[in-house]
Amino acid sequence: MFRLNHRAKEILRAEVQKCSTADLAGQVQREIVLKRLEKLRSSKGSPAILEELRDKVSDIFPNFSEKALKAAARANRPPGVLSKIQWTAGMIVGSAGVLWVVNLPYPMIRWPVARTAPILLLPSYISMDYHYRHAVARVEQADQLINYATSPADLTLGEVKIKEAQQHLDALPVWFLGYWPQYTFWFGWQFTLDEFETARANVGRMEAKVFQEKNALKQLEQGVEALNAAQQQYQQEQTAADKETALKSWQVAIDQLEQVPPATLSGRNAQSKLTAAKRDFEQVASLAEGGARTSTLVAAAQQFAISATEAAQNPPHNADEWEEIALLWQQAIERLTQVPVADPGYIEAQRLLAKYQRNLGIVRTRLSAEQASFAALKQAKDTIPTMFAATAADDSAVNRNQLIAQLQGIINQLQTVKSGTTAYPEAQQLLASAQKKLEQVQPK
Repeated sequence: MFRLNHRAKEILRAEVQKCSTADLAGQVQREIVLKRLEKLRSSKGSPAILEELRDKVSDIFPNFSEKALKAAARANRPPGVLSKIQWTAGMIVGSAGVLWVVNLPYPMIRWPVARTAPILLLPSYISMDYHYRHAVARVEQADQLINYATSPADLTLGEVKIKEAQQHLDALPVWFLGYWPQYTFWFGWQFTLDEFETARANVGRMEAKVFQEKNALKQLEQGVEALNAAQQQYQQEQTAADKETALKSWQVAIDQLEQVPPATLSGRNAQSKLTAAKRDFEQVASLAEGGARTSTLVAAAQQFAISATEAAQNPPHNADEWEEIALLWQQAIERLTQVPVADPGYIEAQRLLAKYQRNLGIVRTRLSAEQASFAALKQAKDTIPTMFAATAADDSAVNRNQLIAQLQGIINQLQTVKSGTTAYPEAQQLLASAQKKLEQVQPK
């Protein structure tokens, strides 16, 4: 066998003609390459391959067509090699086609093959073994991740495992179990239709559980978001009415958390949040209730104080009026004393209590002064008529010293009448008269 056949040489010669020029240098280059090719053409041995052909021309013609070299290399192959390759490829394709047919999921095809040449069914057996083992593993993983989840990430991964398990279960030949209820193979596992249905049922239940868990997680997130918003709103509000509105929102958020299904992971997480939320709510609500109670008592006390202040305007007042004013202050004080120590407004109530008690003390002092002044004026007025009556009856018999003593006693009595009392103006008039009378009777 010559190393270069005629067809390959002609392909290379034609390309040499294209690459060479018409001048003397081109002619020399063309002759050198053609001699090399002719030498291969006359030499016996194994056919020249692509690399060898490229070495013969590339040093003279660097731009020699690679396409022409490959075509020449293919043409230089012996016919027997190509035929063997084609035959081998045909056999492989044919065998693959036969294996594909006999492994189709049709009992009328598989049953005769299983009795005569079961080895041909090995691909489908391997596939079944693969999907069975992976289906079992994924179902177990999903069961652990979903039914014993400790975080939402477990549920997310469990959902992925469910989908993988479903894919492997879908790849298992249910038709096969229908013809062979229990399948035992060389791989050492047994799989029945009941086991297949149980696995499918487990996957279905876990899919439903994941759906429930997702809904529960959404409820939990909404409840926690509402709870945080209500707590923040309560901290920011200033008035009692706005704080009460925030407390209502807080209670609504707690109700939302209580609606999270307790059998879910989110339900278990919600219980711990509920415990803290209820505890804080009760504390805040208790303080708010105490604050509202304190506000009511303080407001009532202030109303009595306002009434007492208005009644005390434009003195002097008689004893009855002062007693009424004192009663108003006493009512205000009684309201303030009802504020518990634990209430947030206790300090403010105590401040008002001290003020109101001081005011009550002042009123009581004014009342005492009014009562004493009125009594002194009355006593003086009761003495004057008796004294003048005795003087008018027997002026000569009147003991001058006794008269002077009586006048001085009346004067002393009238001087005890306090200014700012209702008796003070009249007492001052009587005092002036008594002092004038005293001047008249005193010896000169």
